[in-house]
Amino acid sequence: MDKVKQVLNMGSDGSSATLPEPSPELLSELKNKYSNAGQGHVFTFYESLDGQAKAALFDQLSAIDPSRINDITKKALAPVAAEQASAKLEPLPDSATASMLDSGAQDIDKWYKSGLELISRNKVAVVLMAGGQGTRLGSSDPKGCYDIGLPSHKSLFQIQAERIRKIQELAGRGAVVPWYVMTSGPTRQPTQKFFEGHKYFGLDAANVKIFEQGVLPCISNEGKILLESKAKVAVAPDGNGGIYQALVHSGVLDDMRERGIQHIHAYCVDNCLVKVADPAFIGFSASLDVDIATKVVRKRSATESVGLILTKNGKPDVVEYSEIDKATAEAQDPKQPGVLKFRAANIVNHYYSFRFLESIPQWAHKLPHHVARKKIPTIDLKSGETIKPETPNGIKLEQFVFDVFPMLPLNKFACMEVRRQDEFSPLKNARGKGEDDADTSKHDIMSQGQRWVEEAGATVTADGGVEVSPLISYGGEGLEKLKGKVIAAPAVLEMDGK
Repeated sequence: MDKVKQVLNMGSDGSSATLPEPSPELLSELKNKYSNAGQGHVFTFYESLDGQAKAALFDQLSAIDPSRINDITKKALAPVAAEQASAKLEPLPDSATASMLDSGAQDIDKWYKSGLELISRNKVAVVLMAGGQGTRLGSSDPKGCYDIGLPSHKSLFQIQAERIRKIQELAGRGAVVPWYVMTSGPTRQPTQKFFEGHKYFGLDAANVKIFEQGVLPCISNEGKILLESKAKVAVAPDGNGGIYQALVHSGVLDDMRERGIQHIHAYCVDNCLVKVADPAFIGFSASLDVDIATKVVRKRSATESVGLILTKNGKPDVVEYSEIDKATAEAQDPKQPGVLKFRAANIVNHYYSFRFLESIPQWAHKLPHHVARKKIPTIDLKSGETIKPETPNGIKLEQFVFDVFPMLPLNKFACMEVRRQDEFSPLKNARGKGEDDADTSKHDIMSQGQRWVEEAGATVTADGGVEVSPLISYGGEGLEKLKGKVIAAPAVLEMDGK
């Protein structure tokens, strides 16, 4: 594995393990490599460091190919406006789409049963993208640890773990759905401790694999690698598109192969309504024999700022709202008057065939990198003092999980539209924002639970909704005993029957 692959795919956890100080020959070789790439400044404070700090910096720099970083940065900053302007956009063909809003009960039931059968045969795995911290939520913990304020005070991790436990129970035959949790450098250890401290939320620890996505150096606006401290390069996770390389280099794909996994569900941790290992989605995707499928929700309005799943120049793709002109955004579906033509809003909720993920080494290096302009604390090279900028002083390089979509032929890509109120409530903002925050997440779970119990024949009095434990019901099933019951909201239904 060459140096650039290492930096693209391994996280730095700041380990204090003892490292040998490099020989003068190795140090000279590395310094020349950086100087030739115009990045020699990373050694500015090297001689002032103690032996262990020198070894740690040398080790980190050895895992970076500065010329490759220069190339990635240059390409990421290159304009693509001309390409976008000439793009031909069309909705996905009907043959590649289905909708939980419009499909018949018979089709949905068929997908559900076939998906549950695959789960019962241990052919399904789940990959969770959980690299984000709860910084915007006012927390330094991994976002999955966050308590959105439910009566049970369950974290996002616990809610999702219990959905896996329930779907295993529904599938029967001692079904196992392995859970692969992708973290980042800052979230790896806290996530591990959180799972251990909660005894993996009732799951078998042998079937929960926590791994780490890659990192990339942060770059100044002048194209220089930034130092976080005198002895450390500033790095950032390589985006949710880093999942592909991380699956390979963490050994997750090898583990899936050994288990005989054929179908994978991948999603983001911040969606409290996510149907983990959704049998209907698995069954739908498997029935079409596609390599990638994606869930979408219907765009609320022409002006909603969401990325859209569509075809771009005849290939499946995601196009951001800012890239679509007003006329395109407002165009109506000729088959459904009053419904937007382009309405498939991306929610980062995907299906993959294992055979496709096995091909990652063949194409992962072709995925583009994108620029995120950020305020990045760094060391002043002259004074050695830490600078905490008030305006963006550099860029973080990221890959997007959907950048692989255009590599697929249309007959290997599919899309399932689901109800927003049933399956999508992202946690993005601090409490009190009124949109995509902890209050809306709590409200959406409590409202869903109330719908479920009322559909089962119960009567809910007062306001506040009902929290239904995933251990009781995965998707509203199994609540027949509530018929005729009166439930005073807000309420929580747990396994003890209370």
